[in-house]
Amino acid sequence: MNPAVHLWHAVRAIGFATYKEWAAYRSHMAVSLLVGPVYFLVQYMIWHAIYEGKDTINGLTLAQMLSYFGIAAVVNYFTFDFADWNLQMLVRTGKFVTFALRPMPHWLFALAQKLGHRSLGFAIECAPVFLIFLFVFHIDLKPAAPGWAAISIALSFLMNFMVNYCVGLTAFWLVRAEGVRRVFLLLKDISAGLFVPLSFFPGWAQHVLFYLPFQFITYVPTRVYVGKYELAGMHLSLPGVVGLQAGATALVAGLMLLLYRQALRRFTGVGV
Repeated sequence: MNPAVHLWHAVRAIGFATYKEWAAYRSHMAVSLLVGPVYFLVQYMIWHAIYEGKDTINGLTLAQMLSYFGIAAVVNYFTFDFADWNLQMLVRTGKFVTFALRPMPHWLFALAQKLGHRSLGFAIECAPVFLIFLFVFHIDLKPAAPGWAAISIALSFLMNFMVNYCVGLTAFWLVRAEGVRRVFLLLKDISAGLFVPLSFFPGWAQHVLFYLPFQFITYVPTRVYVGKYELAGMHLSLPGVVGLQAGATALVAGLMLLLYRQALRRFTGVGV
C-alpha cells in the first residue's frame, strides 16, 4: 500500500476512535449550549449599553459588532483545541515515551485526535449554537463569500492547533509549564481578537498584532466571514488576506516541526 494512503487510513482511524470516545461523554460538550449563548448574552448587553446614542464605533454598527462576536464564537467552537494541555500531561507523566517509539509523529496523532473531537463538536456545539444565534438573537450569520470563509476557517483550525502544540512543547524544557501555558493562552486570546476586535486597539498595537500569527485564529476568519478586512490602516481583499493567512500557517507549521525535532532530543522519559 502507498505510504501516503496508509498514513491517511491511520489518521482517519484515530479520528474515528476519538469521535467514539468523546461521544460517550457528549454531555460534557453539550454544556457549551449554555455557556456559549450566556457569554454572548453578556456581550449583547454590554455592547447595547456602549452603543447607546451612537450609530457606529470604529466604523462598526451595533449589528456588525454583534455579528462579529456571534461569528467569532461559532468559529472558536469549531477550532477549539487542547493539544497544549494534552501534550504537557504526556511529557509530565512520562507517557510520551510510547509515542516517541511509534512510526507516526505525535503531532500528527494529536491533529487526527482533534479532527475526531471537532467532528463531534460540530454536531453537538457548533450547529446548535449557530441556530441559537440565528433564531434567538437574530444575528446575521450569512457569510459574504462562503468559499473564502470556509478556507479561512480551515486555516484557522490548523493555526490554532499548531500554536497550541508549540505551547505544549515547552514542557520538554520546563519542569512545570502550566503557568506559562495559562499566561500565553490568555495573551493569545486577546491578540486573536476573541474579547474585542483588533481594530479597537491603539494604532501602534494594531501594527504589532498584524505581524503576529494570532490574528489568523479568530480575527481574520471572522472578518473574512463578514467580507471585509482591515487592521493597522491596511485594507485587504478576501483573496489577499486568505493568502496571507495561508503563508502564516505554513510558517508556523515549519516552526512547530522544528521545535518538535528539538523537543524529541530532550525527552528523557521522566516519570516512566
